[in-house]
Amino acid sequence: MLASVLNIVLVASLVIHMVLMVVALRRLWRGENIVDRLLGADITTTLTIAVLVLLAVLNRNSLYLDVALGLAALGFVATVALAKYIADEQMF
Repeated sequence: MLASVLNIVLVASLVIHMVLMVVALRRLWRGENIVDRLLGADITTTLTIAVLVLLAVLNRNSLYLDVALGLAALGFVATVALAKYIADEQMF
C-alpha cells in the first residue's frame, strides 16, 4: 500500500516538473532580454536535475543520480560564465 502511494506521488511530481520545464523552456526561447533567457536556462537545468532524481527513485537506478550530479556542476559553471559575460561584455 505504501509503495503504491509513493509511486503515485512520484509520478505526479514528475508530471508537475515536466510541465514546469515547458514553461521554463518557453522563457528560455522567448525571453524579452538576455537576463530572462539566462534565468530560463538556469531553471531548466534545475528542473532537469529534479526530473533525473525522480527517475532515479522511480526506477531504482543510481545512474540517473550520477548524471544529475554532473549536470548540476556543468549548469553551475555555465550560469556563472554567462553571468560574467553579461556583466562585463567579455568572456575572460
